[in-house]
Amino acid sequence: MKFTKYLMLTAAASTFLYSCGGDATSQEATTEEVVVEETDSNFVWKTEQFADLQINRYKINGWDKLSLNQKKLAYYLTQSGLAGRDMIWDQNYRHNLKIKRALENIVTNYTGDKEVGDWKKFMNYTKRVWFANGIHHHYSNDKFTPEFSKEYFTTLLADTKTELAENVVEVIFNPEIDNKKVSLDPEKDLLLASAVNLYGENVTEKEASDFYASRVDKNDETPIWHGLNSKLVKGENGLEERVYKSGGMYGEAIDEIIGWLEKAVTVAENEAQGNALKLLIEYYKTGDLNTWDKYNVAWCEATDGDIDYINSFIEVYNDPLGYKGSYESIVEINDFEASARMAIVAENAQWFEDNSTILDEHKKKEVVGVTYKVVEVAGESGDASPSSSIGVNLPNSPWIRKAHGSKSVSLGSIIHAYSKAGGHGMLEEFCYTKKEMEMEIEHGGVGDKMHTALHEVIGHASGQINPGVGTPKETLKSYASALEEARADLVGLYYLMDPKLVEMGLISSLDVGKTAYDGYIRNGLMVQLRRLQPGADIEEAHMRNRQVVAAWAMERGAGDNVIEKIVKDEKTYFVVNDYDKLRTIFGELLMIIQKITSEGDYQAGKDLIQNYGVKVDQAIHTEVLARSKKLNIAAYGGFINPKLVPVTNEAGEITDIKVTYPDDFTEQMLEYAKNYSFLPSEN
Repeated sequence: MKFTKYLMLTAAASTFLYSCGGDATSQEATTEEVVVEETDSNFVWKTEQFADLQINRYKINGWDKLSLNQKKLAYYLTQSGLAGRDMIWDQNYRHNLKIKRALENIVTNYTGDKEVGDWKKFMNYTKRVWFANGIHHHYSNDKFTPEFSKEYFTTLLADTKTELAENVVEVIFNPEIDNKKVSLDPEKDLLLASAVNLYGENVTEKEASDFYASRVDKNDETPIWHGLNSKLVKGENGLEERVYKSGGMYGEAIDEIIGWLEKAVTVAENEAQGNALKLLIEYYKTGDLNTWDKYNVAWCEATDGDIDYINSFIEVYNDPLGYKGSYESIVEINDFEASARMAIVAENAQWFEDNSTILDEHKKKEVVGVTYKVVEVAGESGDASPSSSIGVNLPNSPWIRKAHGSKSVSLGSIIHAYSKAGGHGMLEEFCYTKKEMEMEIEHGGVGDKMHTALHEVIGHASGQINPGVGTPKETLKSYASALEEARADLVGLYYLMDPKLVEMGLISSLDVGKTAYDGYIRNGLMVQLRRLQPGADIEEAHMRNRQVVAAWAMERGAGDNVIEKIVKDEKTYFVVNDYDKLRTIFGELLMIIQKITSEGDYQAGKDLIQNYGVKVDQAIHTEVLARSKKLNIAAYGGFINPKLVPVTNEAGEITDIKVTYPDDFTEQMLEYAKNYSFLPSEN
């Protein structure tokens, strides 16, 4: 599970072709390259803004403290991640790679007038597509609408000798074709209404659900995650899976990934880390989901060392049925000082579980193997880039988490970069009082980090499913992700107002919790709505989760005026009047959602999400859009990745790896297109 809360709250506060199979030096730099060090004081955090997006940069602190082998390990893992980036494009939509390559060829070869409005509109569209890894918005899932004409685009194709089939050009300009990447509308067939390329075009929701239901043994205490690494299509003999593996679907890119992972094994920091990498390689070679589980167990237990990583088909947010994982990669360097400060959260996981408001029968009697680290990010790819989460808790398999624990990481350098690239414009607009804004400025950063830690370490690791009940993706179906994120958020919210956190030295006072409550309600009921188009429902899982929690709490506390709606000078505000009662309400909703999850109560989960998390108050939405527009603050942020540059001697041996910080989003996208395009345009 990945955590995107800080991305939203920062918006509230400011509102971001070479093969590895041959010689490792084939794309390496020489010793003549000069790297200019940039410190926090002169580092450029924000590089540009367009549409609803802000492009930022992040630093890798502590790089020079790593040994040469550690630098090599981070480099090989980063290259491995980049080698697979074509896969997320194809997973997101079947025509994405064709469109991507056409756009890149135009940008590279067009020699016409680049000062005219149409060219600038074309570049705006192209950069939005790059940011989203496809032609659908990375968050709303709506297809982008070009602001330039089809006739102008046809001229660009001709002038640059770019070939793109007419039916694909029609997809770009016809708003009726494949207009939603992921649809969660319960009135429609979820697969036929979704453009995401995880199922064959004519596979229905019922067919896919029945296919996987027939493979599930609810008495199996260690079930594999059926469908995680495959595309389900109709073959000559009915439904069949096209497995992502070497020699299978996406085999060309996966072979490149394997090559870099094999290099990583040679510089692994310890035997446990090396063995986990070997299992990941075996999984990529075979596509065997039993091997995937063995890898996840080994990866969970490989906790020593400074370097860690996430790599493969993991999160299922892009699958409306919750089976299929999207490709992603994150390479991490431990921030020892920050990790030591936060280790107390993981060390007290059992206390948090025992003192939770969930029913006793839904509590874990023994919380095992929970680790938490704050990390510096060395590179991201696939579904993790350019739009980055700020916290991750893995693995997602419930039985592995219960038996072997989990790893939680807070992407500290990403959080820091988001904060550096922001400001206070949204706070000034949406905070009701000056004191509320001052509290956010003073305590908001600590509260965000603490909520992230509790969400990832305690929230996702807490609770258990009743014996004989299937996994949430089987029982709660399209509502599983939103309910899980709400459950984890509520764990964090409940404990943020617990004096135990002050006693543990995790927060200075309960003012941190109060500030977090203010921000969560402000965001869940108002600020996040600026991400929606007028008249739209909420479909993204994290947005649904936040509105469910805030709206349910608003209604539940209405009799005591726990949360008050205030209109002043024709502006709406939501103000928390009783933090203790709000904490009790959060605890009550946590118990309810855990019960839904533990018992697999689909109807109760559906009712909760549909009644509180989907529909939007249109008057409030219109107001939020108007108040936000005048601030000219991007709703979303993402990142240009640092570049790891090997330095070699005359024999071609790597003697060092330097970090450079590119500052041009377009240049990085074109460089990635040149060096990491391994898949055909149609797969």
